[in-house]
This record gives sequence, C-alpha cells and structure tokens, in this order.
Amino acid sequence: MTIRASGSFEVKVTPQPMPSSPVDAGIARMSIDKQFHGDLEAISQGEMLSAGTSVKGSAGYVAIERVSGMLHGRRGTFVLQHSGTMTRGAPDLTITVVPDSGTDELKGLAGQMVITIADGKHTYDFDYGVEPV
Repeated sequence: MTIRASGSFEVKVTPQPMPSSPVDAGIARMSIDKQFHGDLEAISQGEMLSAGTSVKGSAGYVAIERVSGMLHGRRGTFVLQHSGTMTRGAPDLTITVVPDSGTDELKGLAGQMVITIADGKHTYDFDYGVEPV
C-alpha cells in the first residue's frame, strides 16, 4: 500500500571546498541542511555534488541526505538519494529512498519524493510504503 506524505521544508546549502585534485571549475560540492514540516517532521543533513555547463540552464547534481524524525507518527531515520539534471531549463529529478536504509519504526521504508519550488517556497510529496523486514 502506497501512502502519500506532503508538506514544506527549508533548506540551507553551504559551499564546501573541493579536493585539491585538478577538477573542472564547473564542479561544486555543497553541504545540505533541511528542516521538514507536515507529514514528515524531520531534519536532514547531506552532501551534494553539482556540475554546470557552458549552456545556460543545463547542469546536473547528485546528493545523499540522511533524514531523521517522524513520518506519519513513525520515528526513525532513512537515506534519500538524489539524481537530477536540467536541460536548458527543463528539470528532471529523481529522489529515492536508499533500499534498507530505514531504521527503528521506518525499517522496510521504500519510496520516492517529488520536490516543488514555487515562489521561493519548497514543498514535497513523498509516496512511500513500509514493508516488514
């Protein structure tokens, strides 16, 4: 059975230094700190790598974030994996729960999250299920 969780979140993205190896100047590393509200009352921390291109509106990013809190009253942690591209302004983003990353009352959690950014505000819709482990 799939359940939908919805709400809003705030995010703080902080640039981080890149390793001292020779890397293309278009690649950046950032830390992510989020505060989720609504059906998911949680905080998360993670890391993101992004790459810009010479074409305006084209880029890519990957990220991993560990979420800790309550999802519809179930307490635990889980990990989200992001994979996103933007092709000349057209976004394509997949955010998936890393298999078997759920702990405590969120063991067996599986699902995908969709993020919407409108008028500077961030919201999420999270379709998930919790299967016995």
